[in-house]
Amino acid sequence: MKTRYWALLAALMVQVLYGLNYTFAKDVMVGGFIKPFGFIVIRVGAAVALFWMFSFLGPKEKIEKKDFLTLFYAAVFGVATNMLLFFKGLELTTPIHASVIMIISPIIVLILSSFYLGEKITRLKVLGVIFGFAGATILTVYGRSASPADNVFLGNIMILLNAISYSIYIIIVKKLTYKYHPFTFIRWLFLFGFFLVLPFGYNQIIAINIASFTPYIWFSVVFVVVGATFGTYLLNPLALRHLKASTVTVFIYLQPLIAGIYAVIVGSDAVTSVKLIASSLIFFGVYLVTKKPKVLHA
Repeated sequence: MKTRYWALLAALMVQVLYGLNYTFAKDVMVGGFIKPFGFIVIRVGAAVALFWMFSFLGPKEKIEKKDFLTLFYAAVFGVATNMLLFFKGLELTTPIHASVIMIISPIIVLILSSFYLGEKITRLKVLGVIFGFAGATILTVYGRSASPADNVFLGNIMILLNAISYSIYIIIVKKLTYKYHPFTFIRWLFLFGFFLVLPFGYNQIIAINIASFTPYIWFSVVFVVVGATFGTYLLNPLALRHLKASTVTVFIYLQPLIAGIYAVIVGSDAVTSVKLIASSLIFFGVYLVTKKPKVLHA
């Protein structure tokens, strides 16, 4: 039981880090400090260094040759396609729009899990998805962009495709979590991913003017790399190891809530009755999906 609680806490922390990531990453890109694809190369490259540097913390395991192909597919969907579409989409749309669109992931994972992982779709899970979707939808009503430079429609499409790619990644990596410790395979996942994203962001990397970085921009870049990349990709497999894939991804409903809370803290938004109702629906949806069914004894 304690293991399940730690897994749920890991899944929660992933969404907290992702929820804050929307604003920090957007500020770096909109300010013109780093372009989206260049930011991804930095993000993945730094994560590669961190995962290989701290790999000694995990057990000494050897990956089977057949699993390297699975790792490559996971890198295509979970690192390259996922991240490139996400950052480019985030540059064009708003953090709230992006965080809400991402809630489609649990729905996709729930469907894919039933086909490829044999997970049973219960009425309780379906009800939880409905409540979570309703709450996140209400929360995004106020999320229109005030910036004329944004292309919300195109950005939203990219975030949607990113959500689909991320859902496929969750299904692919689920089986690896049963066989290996996260440190064993994630370092290879990001190494493959780095070479996949490098051609897209190389020109944007060499165009970066580090001298223009403010302390806030430096903090934002470090947060994206250490928190929203190293931290999330380490915690997510730990959660997947002890929870169903559909349970882990339903925590994504918290992202719009976290984005809203952060906006209130920094003074760019205010609490309203609508947001409180939406937040309640999101929490209730997460509760329903993560609630274990009672076992009846004869």
